[in-house]
Amino acid sequence: MQSQSLYDLTPVAWLMAMGVLIALGPLVWVWRRDAGAGPARRLHALTVLTLFLTFDLTLFGAFTRLTDSGLGCPDWPGCYGNASPVGARHEIAMAQSAQPSGPVTHGKAWVEMVHRYLATGVGVLILSLAVATWVVRRRQRKLPGRSPAAGDPAALSAWWPAATLVWVCLQGAFGALTVTLKLFPAIVTLHLLGAVVLLALLCIQAVRYRQSAAARGPVAIASPLRTLLVATTALLVLQIALGGWVSTNYAVLACTQFPTCQGSWWPQMNFSQGFQIWRELGVDTGGTPIEFAALTAIHYVHRLMAYAVFVALGVLAWRLRRIPSLRAQARWLAGLALLQLATGLGNVLLGWPLAAAVLHTGGAAALAVVLTWTLCESRRAAREAAVRAPGTASGRMGAA
Repeated sequence: MQSQSLYDLTPVAWLMAMGVLIALGPLVWVWRRDAGAGPARRLHALTVLTLFLTFDLTLFGAFTRLTDSGLGCPDWPGCYGNASPVGARHEIAMAQSAQPSGPVTHGKAWVEMVHRYLATGVGVLILSLAVATWVVRRRQRKLPGRSPAAGDPAALSAWWPAATLVWVCLQGAFGALTVTLKLFPAIVTLHLLGAVVLLALLCIQAVRYRQSAAARGPVAIASPLRTLLVATTALLVLQIALGGWVSTNYAVLACTQFPTCQGSWWPQMNFSQGFQIWRELGVDTGGTPIEFAALTAIHYVHRLMAYAVFVALGVLAWRLRRIPSLRAQARWLAGLALLQLATGLGNVLLGWPLAAAVLHTGGAAALAVVLTWTLCESRRAAREAAVRAPGTASGRMGAA
C-alpha cells in the first residue's frame, strides 16, 4: 500500500522559493551598488531598502484588507493546498459560483497570495540583514587589536537585527491566524500593530547604521521636548490601534458627517459591546450581532483621539523646527499630520474610497517611522547641559 504524507509541504516550499526570488533582486542591487563602500554603509543601504519594501508591504496589506481579499485563499500558506491560485482554479471557481460576492474570487485570491509572496520576500531580506550583521561583527572581532567603536558597524548591537527577525516570524504567525481565525478583529488589529513595530525596528537599525558610518551620535534636546516626543509616540500607537479596530470592524461609515456624527455631538453609543476585544467579526462574545451603536462608539472614540494626536503632532513639529538637525523630521511630521487629516475626512465624507483608506493607513505607518527616526536621532540632554548659559551652543539647544 502506498504511504501518504500527513501534510503536503509543497506550498510552503514554493512560498519560500518565491520569497527568495523576490529578495534576490534587492540583495544583488545593494551589494553591487555599494561594492566599494564599508560594511556599515552597505548594511545601512540594505536596511533602508528593506524598510521601504516593508512599508510597501504594509500598504499592500491595507489594500488586501480593504478589498475584502483577506480570505481570498481561505487556507495557509497556500491556496486550497496549492502554491498559487493557478492550481486552485477549480476550487476558487466553485466557491465563487456558490457565493459570487463572497470572500473567494479569482481576483481576491491573487491579491492575497501576492501579499504572502511579498511578505516572504521581506522575511528573507530581514534574515539576510541578521546574518550579515553577525558575520560583520564576527570578522571585526577577529581582527587583532580591533574593538567596536564609533564608525565601526560592530558598534551597532547585532541584537537589533535578531529581534527584528524574531518579530517578522511572529508577524507571519499572526498572518496565518488572520486567515485561519476568519478575520478575528483582534488578530487583524494586532497584525497591523505588528507591522508598525516591524517598521520601527527597521528604522532603528537604519538610523544606527547611518550614525555608525558617519561616526556621530544623537543630538541632545531639552527634557520637556523629549517627554513630548515620547508621549506623542505613545498617543500615535494607541490611535493606530483604534484605527485598526475601526477598519477591522468596518465602522468607518458609522459616522458620515463631520464634525458631528449622526446629527449629534454625542450620538448614541454602546461602548461595552463595541470594545469587547476577543470576539468574531460582526458579533459580540455571546454570538449576538453587534448593534449599530457599538460601531458608532468604535468610530467616535477614534475620531476624538485623532483630535488629541493632531494637536500633539502640531506642537511637536513646531518645537522640533527650532533644532537644525531635526527640522527635516519636523517638516515630515507636519506634512503627514495634514495628510492624515485630509484622508480621514475623505473616508468619512466620501464614503470610504479605497485610495483615501490606503493612504490613511500609509500615513499612520509613515508617522510611526518618522517618530522612531526622531527618537533615535535625539536624546535627553543632561541636566547640567540644559542649564548652561543661553549664549553657548549647548544652552541654545537645551532652551529649544
